[in-house]
Amino acid sequence: MSDKARMTDRTGRILVVDDVPNNLALIEAILTMAGYEVETAQSGLRALERIREHPPDLLILDVMMPELNGIETTQRLKSQTDLPFIPVLLLTASSNSSVIEGLDAGADEFIRKPVDHDELLARVRALLRFKHSVDERDFIAQQREDFVSRLTHDLRTPLVSAERMMGLILDGVLGTVEPPVKEALSTLRRSNLHLLTMTNSLLEVYRYEAGCKQLHCEEIVAYALFKEIYAEFRSIAFLKEIRLALDIPEQLIIFADVVELRRIIQNLLGNALKFTDVGGFIKIAAQAVSEGTEISFTDTGCGISPDEQIHLFNRFVQGNHFRGGTGLGLHHTKKIVEAHGGKIWAKSIPDQGSTFTVFLPGIPAQS
Repeated sequence: MSDKARMTDRTGRILVVDDVPNNLALIEAILTMAGYEVETAQSGLRALERIREHPPDLLILDVMMPELNGIETTQRLKSQTDLPFIPVLLLTASSNSSVIEGLDAGADEFIRKPVDHDELLARVRALLRFKHSVDERDFIAQQREDFVSRLTHDLRTPLVSAERMMGLILDGVLGTVEPPVKEALSTLRRSNLHLLTMTNSLLEVYRYEAGCKQLHCEEIVAYALFKEIYAEFRSIAFLKEIRLALDIPEQLIIFADVVELRRIIQNLLGNALKFTDVGGFIKIAAQAVSEGTEISFTDTGCGISPDEQIHLFNRFVQGNHFRGGTGLGLHHTKKIVEAHGGKIWAKSIPDQGSTFTVFLPGIPAQS
């Protein structure tokens, strides 16, 4: 083991919890002599208070304690998702059943009483290495997310400015534009819009993943919203000679954030149009079901292979279709649906078509 690794194993603040003072004193002495910073508590409730005030790097916890035992303390600790990861080492003098119960409650390791000096230190070193590796992983992940979030945010401003400027030029506000120049600008504008769409999608995805997205749910008349979006996509369907069908009860009410529900419909209908060839058929249906609403998008497109279906809702997964896209649409849609407390799933047969179904919970819908 390297000097750096040994130093990492010996750093850390440990909270030891036991209702028997002699047990506390023994474990505190062993750990202090080994170079660790040690705090003690004599009850599970006091330990949880200490953890809220100043989270330790490791919790050593006796199983048998009055008022709140070690297993219950572990359960309460692991349910507090706003806390950093804190490994738990259980101390037990009882049977295997308490060990199993403790591990099921979220404990990471256990050691039996009477405590062996060398075994205790070995388990402490192992759990602190685990703690440091988890912290390092989370730090790297957070840095990566912050970088992408800042990058996409900074990218959006010039892209929006470029879109507005090209729009003004193409509209002739700044003077007459010759046809060859107009054609070149139109190409540039389409590329810019593609980048802007991808940037906006990335920002939205990271807002959801960071827990910063707030939904404003309300009762929505489904038929009116679907008709409006249907009209937006009708020209695309017309160009590809694709028949669009709506099966939405006029009295159907959906409880959702209207902006985000619109994104769900646009993403799934846009995908269906992209992957359905000339002369195909797409049906959008919605119905009231137990505890909410189901919305389905069925197409006669190229379908999705079983291998691709496994990763369908992952970020940046585009499949082998070679039809463009950012690989964010379905991932973003899944995040929106899950933020509503709903579910999304797909059924597909290659060369026959696909059906994407969304369930959104909420008020009992009336058909």
